[in-house]
Amino acid sequence: MLSYLIRRLLISIPTLVLISIFVFALQKMLPGDPVLALAGEDRDPETLNRLRDLYHLNDPVWMQYLMWVKGALQGDLGQSIRTGLPVTEMIASKLPVTIQLAVMSMIFATVIGIPAGILSAVKKGTATDYVANVVALSGLSIPNFWLGIMLILLVSVKWQLLPASGYVPLTEDAVQSIKTMLMPSFVLGTALAASLMRHTRSAMLGVLRQDYVRTARAKGLAEHTVVMHHAFRNALTPVVTLAALLFGELIAGAVLTEQIFTIPGFGKMVVDAVFNRDYAVVQGVVLVTALGFMLMNLVADAAYVLLNPRLRVG
Repeated sequence: MLSYLIRRLLISIPTLVLISIFVFALQKMLPGDPVLALAGEDRDPETLNRLRDLYHLNDPVWMQYLMWVKGALQGDLGQSIRTGLPVTEMIASKLPVTIQLAVMSMIFATVIGIPAGILSAVKKGTATDYVANVVALSGLSIPNFWLGIMLILLVSVKWQLLPASGYVPLTEDAVQSIKTMLMPSFVLGTALAASLMRHTRSAMLGVLRQDYVRTARAKGLAEHTVVMHHAFRNALTPVVTLAALLFGELIAGAVLTEQIFTIPGFGKMVVDAVFNRDYAVVQGVVLVTALGFMLMNLVADAAYVLLNPRLRVG
């Protein structure tokens, strides 16, 4: 298993290099000059030139890229042009917020989506199946920002059960932190639950038609044993793949949801950085996001090995 994961990790290195080149090149293609935005109204040529020297903007593009990569390998992603803070420090302050939101959203998604998919597959063609599919399509169709606003109006304004916005770190007040994250996590989790439900249902339908499932039923095993032990375990592979990719998307940041609920996560930070032409922050966030996707793919690969004995034998 270890050698398998090492091979997968080595394959990911060229992907990360290509992503870094793409992100760096894309930033250079954006219109506007960050130094002009930083200088404000007093755009003295000498000051502008000094700022460009300070941030190495007068160097050739290839040299800027190599300097950025060298710093990234040492854990230095540069400094924010707008705030002067190290990008690594800014990311470290926002990453726990985004991870908490992602974990809570995935809890909602798995608790709702996977059981609904299993039930829909087992009860195929019945009213339960139709209801589950309608709910799943609704979860995919309803915009997150609309659902978030409706929850704020009902749960926070009318019923006054949960705070409408804001964020409290877990280290300060765990209960209040969970309360502030419940609604945004539910908003994101419902959309993810719909995708998980559809994929779980499709995978389960394919497995339930297999010969070994019919054999298990013919042996007189209880239906829940056949479904959960024999069918669901073999249907998990595509579900694990999807869950890993969805979690990676959550780490990238849910911009609209974070804006609606005023959550200081990755999404809000990268939007502000794009508007301010803060190249170092955008590059750092995208690089960390790519690393998050690669890590989740490795987790999915490890889950494959654990779930599929044939991979362990190979």
